Amino acid sequence: MTQVDLAGIPSPILLQGNQRIAYRDPAAIYHDGVFRLFYTLTETESDGQIFMYTAMSQSEDLVHWSEPKRLTPRDRSLNYSSPGNIIRFQGKWVMCLQTYPRPGGEKYGNQSSRIWIMESHDLCQWTDPKLLRLKGEEVPVEDMGRMIDPYLIESKDEPGKWFCFYKQNGVSLSVSYDLEHWSFYGNEHAGENVCILTIENQYIMLHSPENGIGIMRSTDIKHWTHDETLLTLGQQDWEWARGRITAGFVLDCRHVSGIAKFLMFFHGSGPEDEQLIFDTHACIGIAWSDDLKQWQWPKL
Repeated sequence: MTQVDLAGIPSPILLQGNQRIAYRDPAAIYHDGVFRLFYTLTETESDGQIFMYTAMSQSEDLVHWSEPKRLTPRDRSLNYSSPGNIIRFQGKWVMCLQTYPRPGGEKYGNQSSRIWIMESHDLCQWTDPKLLRLKGEEVPVEDMGRMIDPYLIESKDEPGKWFCFYKQNGVSLSVSYDLEHWSFYGNEHAGENVCILTIENQYIMLHSPENGIGIMRSTDIKHWTHDETLLTLGQQDWEWARGRITAGFVLDCRHVSGIAKFLMFFHGSGPEDEQLIFDTHACIGIAWSDDLKQWQWPKL
């Protein structure tokens, strides 16, 4: 197994976008000595048509990454994207993700954007996505409302009880015991692309307002307090992220030999504002921390 050396990472950029490609919305997992990074791959084709995919790259050292492997179909009416996280459930890996339909060339996903899951035995081959009826079986799919940016987390107080967070009316959440039958559970004021850790009997949520990454805390997963902290990392020095830093995903690697820290994966857009270059140039970056407060990153 390759020994990871954070000091040897040559750049804060892990995957670099360009005028044709954008890398967004990272989610990561470390298993059997391999880091697997899942993300939205946005591609502008030669005729100007734009397609979005959920894709994956992997690395053993956080330096050398495999070429993107597309996991979802080429279909603008679906645009499977924004993988939230990967959990272990009943002997399988489960990944949550969204659809982001832009069938007529819309800039953003339309009102039929919904939340889905895919399953895998090896983290490489995945089943076809399955829709989550997050408002309950009694609510018609067309009445569920626009839902994006999911994240799954198990209750710290009741093993086997799962929550799905998603962007709708701030951040909403639903609850399930089998990942099939869901009930709406509430909502809270927050940004998008939430990531939630359970640390010392507390839930810590990272979320993305208009720029930067905010932090919220809860003991019961329903009532949250907002930290004053807004993480912008090295944005003031990064032309590639000058427009926006967002979608922070934290992977707890305190148990990983040679790392022993929290790793944050995020995406940055720049130098223009993300609203101007939504489908191009976005890059996935990396930073790390001992305490989720003070962060470091590779120096260019």
